[in-house]
Amino acid sequence: MNTEQNIPPPLVTTTRFLAVGSLLGLIVLGLAWELFLAPIRPGGSWLALKVLPLCIPLAGLLKNRMYTYRWVSLLVWVYFTEGAVRAYSDKVPGNYLAMIEVVLCLTLFVACALHVRLRLNTVHNKG
Repeated sequence: MNTEQNIPPPLVTTTRFLAVGSLLGLIVLGLAWELFLAPIRPGGSWLALKVLPLCIPLAGLLKNRMYTYRWVSLLVWVYFTEGAVRAYSDKVPGNYLAMIEVVLCLTLFVACALHVRLRLNTVHNKG
């Protein structure tokens, strides 16, 4: 067995890094936003629990599971929608945090979609 075949192409590694990084970014942003940066209520709010669904796919992305990349690319649109709505309805600094959320969501989606596509192309090209 040739060990070079087990080394992922650089672009696959980059998309994996971007997906994990943007997911972690969404988790940290969501907690910071709702607990102390711009909470709905002073002292924080229960809305910080919105990050819990984002913690579930983290293990799958770290283990490089293809199925996780696929369903995360669908889940992320819930957070994108929240970010888009709050970017126009929240006041400063909440609207800026919402814009950051939108960018992180778009990064996560593109990274997941490219990762799946590149890995599928690699599998089809080998066989």
